[in-house]
Amino acid sequence: EAAGGHRHRHQHRHYSDIKRLLAESSLAPGTLGVAQDIFRRLAEAEARVHGKPVGEVAFHEVGAWDSIADIVLAAHLIAALDATWSCSAAPTGSGIVETQHGKLPVPAPATSLLLEGFPMHDDGVPGERVTPTGAAILASLAPLRRRPPGVQGRQGHGFGARRLPGVSNVLRVTVCEAAGGANAVWQMDEVVRLTFELDDLTPENLALALDRLRQVEGVLDVAQTPYLGKKLRQGASVSLLARPEAEDTALAQIFAETSSLGVRRERLQRAVLPRREYQVQIDGKRYSVKVAQRPGGLAAKADMDALAATGLALAERQALRARLEASALQQAKDDFDG
Repeated sequence: EAAGGHRHRHQHRHYSDIKRLLAESSLAPGTLGVAQDIFRRLAEAEARVHGKPVGEVAFHEVGAWDSIADIVLAAHLIAALDATWSCSAAPTGSGIVETQHGKLPVPAPATSLLLEGFPMHDDGVPGERVTPTGAAILASLAPLRRRPPGVQGRQGHGFGARRLPGVSNVLRVTVCEAAGGANAVWQMDEVVRLTFELDDLTPENLALALDRLRQVEGVLDVAQTPYLGKKLRQGASVSLLARPEAEDTALAQIFAETSSLGVRRERLQRAVLPRREYQVQIDGKRYSVKVAQRPGGLAAKADMDALAATGLALAERQALRARLEASALQQAKDDFDG
């Protein structure tokens, strides 16, 4: 509230205007990408709340310059840290919040949409505890839902100006080194594993179903192993790995494409080596080669399908593979630390 009891007028900007401002800015690519993702998530949530296209969304409080600066600064820090994130449960808050749209329940509708899938807890403190901006930043981080194993390192604390009854208004960020210590090259993330068994699909229908599952965005791997089911029926045990945000889509595809009546689901932590894909040109043809950073150094592997398509015999194919992988390793030296 202003000194005379009048509310400050917030500047309104459409999402399309903010997209343009960001695109025309001189922000570093990493910062720009994160900022664009945060605003996109905000716009999509507001579009769902108001039942309108994303391009027609107008930001009120978030459209003010100070809010834009908050998001861009957060994006800069996120891009600079280049970390795998986890977060504790978010406080729900309670009561009513005053907005440009009038009085809204806490959490505000857009905030609730952005926090779908996040653990929440009620610490008994009323008022708005997570703003739409904060929720969008959390959603963009795509954090693990629990602290990963490792060694606790440095910490940072930020104290807010708002006083909360009986609770410190503090945000803490802790660096947690991977289990291998500061020199570990792998990163931790979270995946979903879906498993089920089938004993009544023909091999051709099973192959088609698994191929379509592999094409679902966010599905990382699909594997099958033979097993003997009830009445000694030979069947297939299927295991699917997916990113957490793709879980529901993958489940829907499983039930649509297979005869399964039930799927087991579990969340797993995964250690992942940094890797990049390079295009190597030899004799006028382009080949894809993956390079991974292992504890002992860089390792390369050429795509087998592309090698097989050459029609070369084993010895010639192996020689081509060696050339491709050596070239990719040379390209990768500047992209990986150490």
